Amino acid sequence: MTLRQKQSAFVRLLPLLFKKAWQLGFELTLGEAWRSPAEAERLAALGKGIPNSLHISRLAIDLNLFRDGKYLTSTESHRPLGEYWKSLSTKEFECAWGGDFEGKKKDGNHYSIEHNDVR
Repeated sequence: MTLRQKQSAFVRLLPLLFKKAWQLGFELTLGEAWRSPAEAERLAALGKGIPNSLHISRLAIDLNLFRDGKYLTSTESHRPLGEYWKSLSTKEFECAWGGDFEGKKKDGNHYSIEHNDVR
């Protein structure tokens, strides 16, 4: 798949993720969906991201999760959504969840589609 095709698939799948969150009794607000290359470099230097972030390619979004008005910050709070998101993967693309990151800090509120071996 091309980058543009993955971007379209990503946008098409997001409403399913939002609906699942509501079904599970969560409320959502949007976090970062796009990041400039300069911002990605700055965050990487601080140990808070990677220089080739999928946010640059518009293939990632961070979601803020709430239950009963309380902001849930733990990766484990996002696990039901992360598992659901991964289940939406197809043979053409992999839906990746930041709670599965290995070798770097877990990022439970991060939802993305893999591109060029970046998750």
